[in-house]
Amino acid sequence: MAIKVLGANVSPFVRKVRVFLATKGIPYELEQVSPFQPPAGWRDKSPLGKIPVLEHDGRYINDSSVICAYLEKIQPEPALFPKDPYDYARATWLEEFMDGGVVPHAGGGIFRPLALMPVLTQKAPEPAAIAAAEKILHEEVYPLLGYLEAQLGNNSHFVGNRLSIADIAVASPFVNLRHAGYPPDAARFPKLAQFVERMHGSPAFKACIEEERPVFGKRWK
Repeated sequence: MAIKVLGANVSPFVRKVRVFLATKGIPYELEQVSPFQPPAGWRDKSPLGKIPVLEHDGRYINDSSVICAYLEKIQPEPALFPKDPYDYARATWLEEFMDGGVVPHAGGGIFRPLALMPVLTQKAPEPAAIAAAEKILHEEVYPLLGYLEAQLGNNSHFVGNRLSIADIAVASPFVNLRHAGYPPDAARFPKLAQFVERMHGSPAFKACIEEERPVFGKRWK
């Protein structure tokens, strides 16, 4: 099967799909597409203009969560969605918690001004931009990370004590936060910090990070 991922590699949603594919052992091609300067006819493939889009044998699938669910159907093993109904609900909820809760603050308020804009403008972030990002980090993001710390508890993974879509979805936006200079505070969120470090050291995440860091990781921590 011919699979292509359309989207920018630094997007946490694109990265989530790429890590999911790599963990499944499914070969794919990445075609870099910026949602800010998309190619002609992009809305025919992505009606909302968002990334990623999965192209599979000439058919297009939208939204990272839908894409991962689709990939699970076409290649069930290794299973990355829990089979137990309650565990399945928890895993998909944590995916939505990250996509709809954490990413809007971490992306637009922190990654964009501190990691993306410096690449586009070739200028280091101003002190005011750093201060504004840190305000968002402490007031908006940290309360959400507290929830993740509690949900992880003493487990190595978020659901069923085995790797699932929940772990991939949680770990992906932290790459963007680390690009911006803000990994999880190990003193405040020790379990989450260890989890993120472990996930980012896995082959699937490490390959993406090594690809991104030379461009976006000037403040990497």
